[in-house]
Amino acid sequence: MWQKLQLRRIKDKLVSRNKKIFFVELIGTFILVVFATGSVVLDARLNGILGLPFIAIAPAIAVTIGIHLFGKISMAHFNPAVTVGFLITKHLERKKGLLLVYLLAEIVGAILASFFIFSLMGNHVNLGANAPNYVDYPIHVIVGIEIFASALLMLVILTVVHTRGAKRFGAIAIGAIVGLDIFLFGLISGASMNPARSLAPAIVSGYYIDLWLYLTGPFIGTSIVAFMLRNRF
Repeated sequence: MWQKLQLRRIKDKLVSRNKKIFFVELIGTFILVVFATGSVVLDARLNGILGLPFIAIAPAIAVTIGIHLFGKISMAHFNPAVTVGFLITKHLERKKGLLLVYLLAEIVGAILASFFIFSLMGNHVNLGANAPNYVDYPIHVIVGIEIFASALLMLVILTVVHTRGAKRFGAIAIGAIVGLDIFLFGLISGASMNPARSLAPAIVSGYYIDLWLYLTGPFIGTSIVAFMLRNRF
């Protein structure tokens, strides 16, 4: 009887923990996608007055806020590619359904964000869906840049997690690399770095043309860095 009671308590704790992770990841991803795609839509509606700096700074602020609010609860992934990276480095437990909890929360949060943008500003510029620059760059450069931008993001995240004293500034550092990647590479590959951020506006707007790039590149980039560093921490 005592063992059954202990098992029940453990199960209840796991369910409670998973629920907390689900809701904070959903909320955090919602905030991120609202800022990331909303900035693109708003800039387009204002005829480009705000420009690339605004489009880069908005998600950087969202990531920084999200990490400050939720980092201690879920490590503030807000990104399926980062979640897979953490799975590779064993920061994410392989059992107990955590992978599914994270991925489902991130996708649902992102889709809700796109519906929010649609209700707020209409289906303008495909709700901020990422778009690679095929006019000025060949496909191999575009794919390489998307992988590289995602790898940089994962590298900064793992460096922050494992560098003594860096956690204090972790939210700012991770937000900064998101913004910097978008500023430097946004006009080349779209610099999504986040499959959920790309999937949501594609689903809601119906624009799927370039979605393949953002469902592959970010996972490849974060996985490369995760495999390279998984035994160094």
